[in-house]
Amino acid sequence: MKKIVMIAFALGLLNNQASFAQANANASKEKKVLFMIVDGIPADDLERVYTPNIDQVSKDGGYTRAYLGGERGGYSETPTISAVGYNSLLTGTWANKHNVWGNDITAPNYNYWTIFRFLEEQYPEKKTAIFSTWLDNRTKLVGADLKETGSLKIDFTYDGFELDTVRFPHDNKSDYILKIDEEVVNKAADYVKENAPDLSWVYLQYTDDMGHIHGDSPEMDRGIQLVDRQVGEIYNAIRYRELVMNEEWLLIITTDHGRDIITGKGHGGQSDREKTTWISTNSKHLNSHFYANTPAVVDILPSIANFMNIEIPANQEKELDGVPFIGEVSVSHPIVKVKGDSLQIEWTPHVREGNVKVWLAETNNFNIDGTPDQYKLLNEVPAISRKLIVPFKPGKSKIYKVVIEGKENMINRWVVIP
Repeated sequence: MKKIVMIAFALGLLNNQASFAQANANASKEKKVLFMIVDGIPADDLERVYTPNIDQVSKDGGYTRAYLGGERGGYSETPTISAVGYNSLLTGTWANKHNVWGNDITAPNYNYWTIFRFLEEQYPEKKTAIFSTWLDNRTKLVGADLKETGSLKIDFTYDGFELDTVRFPHDNKSDYILKIDEEVVNKAADYVKENAPDLSWVYLQYTDDMGHIHGDSPEMDRGIQLVDRQVGEIYNAIRYRELVMNEEWLLIITTDHGRDIITGKGHGGQSDREKTTWISTNSKHLNSHFYANTPAVVDILPSIANFMNIEIPANQEKELDGVPFIGEVSVSHPIVKVKGDSLQIEWTPHVREGNVKVWLAETNNFNIDGTPDQYKLLNEVPAISRKLIVPFKPGKSKIYKVVIEGKENMINRWVVIP
């Protein structure tokens, strides 16, 4: 009997040592992120077409429908247009903040930092890369090398081929865009496999062109299947790094808008199909916000930040419109209404215990010049109470900013006075 007990003890000790070793191995893995925007693929098309590689990513992590375009009819309503959607992902905010309203990208508000700048400011030693079929993604949206972004540096870039009409002569079928996409993907896969930048963005355009030219069609379906193969190339490189180099990779794939319901050729409006997108990820740390709610494109930035342990300063976190779907989360879905002489503030709790602090600012300095707004504490209440009602009498300000602060995240809502 004593021998059996000793054997059991020894086995238990070995199991504990193995678990401890595995925990240490996971903790020591270097974390890397690659996010992909594949342009103009509505969720219903993606779900209908055979996409084994994207399906594998989702099987390894998760898949959900998502949305963009802000609140229909509200202050955050945002056009469902390409560059606008990219910037909502990059900054975690809607267009009323980041100020990109179309593909001309005339005056981005760089007070709202991109995920690249947050990473650079906290971890200047980490490496970044952009692989893109469109040069403006780096030069205008990310704002690389601009004074307004603190001369943000991207360590490796592979883009701008749409300007090379010798190597990629333009045609009205967009075959040249497909060739550029292939060039971008091949380089991205090779570079990831060999160099493994810490944060990478891959952007591909061909599917959007197929939508604009052919609408809902076999050509669009073929474009989606081509994208799926390209995703497979990227994912193979990532899995190679994880297997051989003991790294932990987060892959997030999404799109920038849906398409109109009538022809599938247009987008830009606020119809359900134009606003409905999707997110596929290999993450194994998805939370209740991902599964129980419909995440938004603005949720990607705080999710990447959680994964990479990027600490976003409080004055900037107060401005984020996104809620992380990776890691712990306390609150989501803020609703603020003016009723009579009161302000009715609501939220969805994701915790059973703990309090939230509710703050109010009567300025919008951050939007104007990047300086912090002065918030006053309205109250601190249990998160599960879901609601706070406070007296409210508007003054001279046209915008009042409410922030609900939980232990794990903050959410915000503006009150715009007509």
